[in-house]
Amino acid sequence: MAASVSPVGGKMASLVQYVVLRGDLRREPFLWPLGALVAQAVHAALAAVHEHRRQPQTEEYLAQGGRMRTVVLEAPDEYALSALTESLQQNGIDHKVWVEQPENIATCVALRPYPKETVHHLLKKFKLLK
Repeated sequence: MAASVSPVGGKMASLVQYVVLRGDLRREPFLWPLGALVAQAVHAALAAVHEHRRQPQTEEYLAQGGRMRTVVLEAPDEYALSALTESLQQNGIDHKVWVEQPENIATCVALRPYPKETVHHLLKKFKLLK
């Protein structure tokens, strides 16, 4: 399968799936355990890939096997996650908001795989999850 070509200079594009998880869920008043937070990110990432599985970039990303690149970022709270979702919608970026049930809490946003150059500018204010 051919690699994606970046619109900038015709260079090979690095496909990456970004996942943005709410950091406040691990602090008071929520205190969610680490496993629950990891599950939120996994659910969102899988849902985004499944929903956009027929996109050529998603197919190419999945074909990479052990070379897939995923970046997990932290949104400070629900407001920041909501603002990100709005920005992604305005920019036509395919994504999935994971809403945990039955609590009905938006916990995570995952983008389908994109070339880093296409979406990084929308995510640069978020830090890596620690």
